[in-house]
Amino acid sequence: MEKRYHCPVELAVDVIGGRWRPVILAHLKQGAHRYGELRRRMPQVSEKMLVQRLRELEADGLVSREDFGTVPPHVEYRLTEEGASLAPVLQALYDWGTARAARTGTPMPRPSSVPAARWGNDRQDLGAGDGSLGGLHDAGRPAGCSRRRRSTSVAPSGDPTGGIGRSWPRSADTPG
Repeated sequence: MEKRYHCPVELAVDVIGGRWRPVILAHLKQGAHRYGELRRRMPQVSEKMLVQRLRELEADGLVSREDFGTVPPHVEYRLTEEGASLAPVLQALYDWGTARAARTGTPMPRPSSVPAARWGNDRQDLGAGDGSLGGLHDAGRPAGCSRRRRSTSVAPSGDPTGGIGRSWPRSADTPG
């Protein structure tokens, strides 16, 4: 039996709703990513959850998975044409989140300190379609959604892994 919707918003939320689906889509909006890249960009999501959400997005026709058949495995995820059509929606969510954080005093990560020239403008922008950054910052990456580098900085508890087995990203507030 086909699911019935009574409002277009119901359909949209059913397809892109949830905690991780919009975040995955926002990262893939910047271009193709390997699984490990997505995992590093989303340290709070479990591996199981990320795999499940990627499979769901692929089944919904929003994400494509390309397996290069190499050892070690090389798999890339990218937005399909249907997924790329969500670019304005994802940008609107990003802009609203930024404004909401400013209104409520919610701390947000700073934009990437990596110079824009490092990333260049050669990545295909899926938003505007005209080669521009489509309203994005830091060479196609939304401010605050930057590529983070792993560091060996020490967590506030003194444990270099913060008790969770991975390094904390270095920030201006973190000593060392």
